[in-house]
Amino acid sequence: MTGLGSLVRLALRRDRLLLAVWVIGLVGITLATASTVGELYGSPESRQQLGGTAGSNPAFLAMLGPLYDASTTGGVLAWRWGVFGALLVGLMAMFLVTRHTRAEEESGRLELIGSAVVARHAPLAAAVVVALAASTVIGLLVALGLTGLGESASGSFALGLAFASVGWVFTGVGAVSAQLSESARTANSIAGAVLGVAYLLRAVGDAAGDEGPTWLTWLSPLGWLEQTRAFAGDRFWVLLLPLALSAVLVVAASVLVTERDLGGGLVPTRLGPARAPRSLGSAFGLAWRLQRGMLIGWTLSLFVLGAVYGSVARGVEQMLEANPALQKIIAQMGGAGAIVDVYLASILGIIALFSAIYVVQSTLRLRTEETEFRAEPVLATPVSRFAWVGSHVLFATVGTAVVLAAAGLGAGLVHGVRVGDVGGQVARLVGAAVTHVPAVWVVAGLALALFALVPKLASAGWAVIVVFLVLGQLGPLLQLDQWAMDLSPFTHIPKVPGADVSATPLVWLTLVAAALMALGFAAFRRRDVG
Repeated sequence: MTGLGSLVRLALRRDRLLLAVWVIGLVGITLATASTVGELYGSPESRQQLGGTAGSNPAFLAMLGPLYDASTTGGVLAWRWGVFGALLVGLMAMFLVTRHTRAEEESGRLELIGSAVVARHAPLAAAVVVALAASTVIGLLVALGLTGLGESASGSFALGLAFASVGWVFTGVGAVSAQLSESARTANSIAGAVLGVAYLLRAVGDAAGDEGPTWLTWLSPLGWLEQTRAFAGDRFWVLLLPLALSAVLVVAASVLVTERDLGGGLVPTRLGPARAPRSLGSAFGLAWRLQRGMLIGWTLSLFVLGAVYGSVARGVEQMLEANPALQKIIAQMGGAGAIVDVYLASILGIIALFSAIYVVQSTLRLRTEETEFRAEPVLATPVSRFAWVGSHVLFATVGTAVVLAAAGLGAGLVHGVRVGDVGGQVARLVGAAVTHVPAVWVVAGLALALFALVPKLASAGWAVIVVFLVLGQLGPLLQLDQWAMDLSPFTHIPKVPGADVSATPLVWLTLVAAALMALGFAAFRRRDVG
């Protein structure tokens, strides 16, 4: 481990601002949510009513997991924010590991560092130490903050360490994925796919009911977070599972790093044919070759996610059977179908945020091509800058409609089979899903503008998604002013299906996206490549 301390200090110095944003942001959101939950559900009666509504309903179980104890503010917080908070901690950990391992190899910096007195395992160990430390600090600060707000110390530390445990696991996942591919982008995609599978396993297991495959929850690190049962028994022994898995993954990564050449991956890049196909003779053909795998993967993933959420839409109606007061309220809103539409609109909003991850990945492919010195040879040919950028932006914009339509198709097929109206539900939900396209285009425009104006900060496109996630999912809960929530383009999308669709906000969002993209095109024409 020669050089480990120096590399850890270097990583902390390089990421001092990034880590501060992650730590302060996640801890601040958690504590703010706890305070707001305490205000909204301050009485035992309100918490008991919430527990009766959400405790056993498949729709809520799939979205947020089980509400084990509604008698305390901490129990409601663990249910409302636990899964989403843990997802963000997992993303932070895997991005940190990839940034300081595979991305450093890809840029050639790690080869220079390795020429000094640095052990072969030191760069990987430094990345793991930083990611583990960041995850643990977040967990401890959450625990101390909740204790300071008056919650029980045991439950606070159970929730905080459960957050940290997801970061521990995905530190290991990121370390292993960094050994598999020669590309940091592919390594992040592999780790992200694992995180997506973990979310799906948890959602299916939680919504399965007593007679379904509830054991699937135990196959997911996000399920382990729930099984810790913070503020509802505080089962600290469950944390041994992510701790053990993290240790196994880190050890596996340390073995794998010695089995490959520096700069190479265990899965070698497949050699192409001796003669390129005619389709690669254009900027569009090259962009299709680079983007098609990601587009296909996201299309299939969101189709499955839509099907999972669509399968439990009927469960929303079960809330009405044992709650006469709620039946009267829903009858005034338009009957059981109204609340099902509210649920479907909510899950399509979440899926639209997931599709924004795809659009940022697709747009930032431009920055990857530029930093890996593949853009300059292409632009040295008769291919114009406008054509090169436009070919990738085309896949980001059209691909958005494709992946959202796939999500609506999956939800419509499964929900349609359950209600006996496949054709009608498919048409409704595909249309509702595609309604979110202009909002996602705004994200694409922001990512393109960052790439063109401040290329070194192009990765801030990921922060944009996190901000919109907080504004959209927690804005009402945090009682933010309407002007603050209006900063998210997703706030302006009609709540379809169920609500009337007005073309005005969709047109304005499209115009904003077009203006941001035009700014990106103009700025890239005026700056140096690289």
